[in-house]
Amino acid sequence: MSERHPIISITGSSGAGTTSVTRTFANIFRRENIKAAIIEGDSFHRYDRNEMRLKMLEAEKVGNKHFSHFGPENNLFSDLEQLFRSYGETGTGRSRKYLHDPVEAAPYGQEPGTFTPWEQIEPGTDLMFYEGLHGAVVTPEVDIARYPDLLIGVVPVINLEWIQKLYRDKNVRGYSTEAVTDTILRRMPDYVHYIVPQFTHTHVNFQRVPVVDTSNPFVARDIPQPDESLCVIRFANPKGIDFPYLLNMINDSWMSRANTIVVPGGKMELAMQLILTPFIWRMMERRRRALGAL
Repeated sequence: MSERHPIISITGSSGAGTTSVTRTFANIFRRENIKAAIIEGDSFHRYDRNEMRLKMLEAEKVGNKHFSHFGPENNLFSDLEQLFRSYGETGTGRSRKYLHDPVEAAPYGQEPGTFTPWEQIEPGTDLMFYEGLHGAVVTPEVDIARYPDLLIGVVPVINLEWIQKLYRDKNVRGYSTEAVTDTILRRMPDYVHYIVPQFTHTHVNFQRVPVVDTSNPFVARDIPQPDESLCVIRFANPKGIDFPYLLNMINDSWMSRANTIVVPGGKMELAMQLILTPFIWRMMERRRRALGAL
């Protein structure tokens, strides 16, 4: 952790809905006039899109049917840890972008599915904001979870996560149900070993729980709407969290445990604003004091 160069990390698997948290933080950064270094987790994959397809075919030929983006062999965990360490110490570090589609790729004159060259983070940022698969990953070789000042997990119940992935990959990326199902099955061992354990390290978890039938996610025609779900928010350390204020500000919310508040799904982004803004205020105040002491 670093007072002068704080780090916020959002971790969640593909299809988990981390974009809602990212959007909330973008609004907070704009409102509070905070300059953030934005880091996308996909930029620390080891292989670009074409290379990954070839590596996957090679793995299948030797009987490895669990080759996925979730595991350490396909990610640059040591480089990611080095970025977290470097930013916390100096306020800079080495990063790049993964260009997902033609719109993102066009300004760089590159093909979609490729990486931009490695570059140093622009100096003068107030904090680093990471969003991706491995913002709290811990292995025998790396421990990224120890660096963030604020670590947030986005963890919908598994059937909802699968519905969101199926909907996105079929309707946005043009994949078949069978292809997406194959991806889910291939990723499962790495999901269990490298994604799920991260949520024991997070400071706050946001978990969306549908209140409609999602028993067979592979035949769902649409994603349950926010008003058709609840959001379970768990704090690793509830000390200092003003639960009476949150219960008063968010209609129909309640406490399910001493460290857990449940809010209507449609109020999830409001809850994020109310919960996360004070974290940012305290982070920026510690930064100002630390810089003033130099």
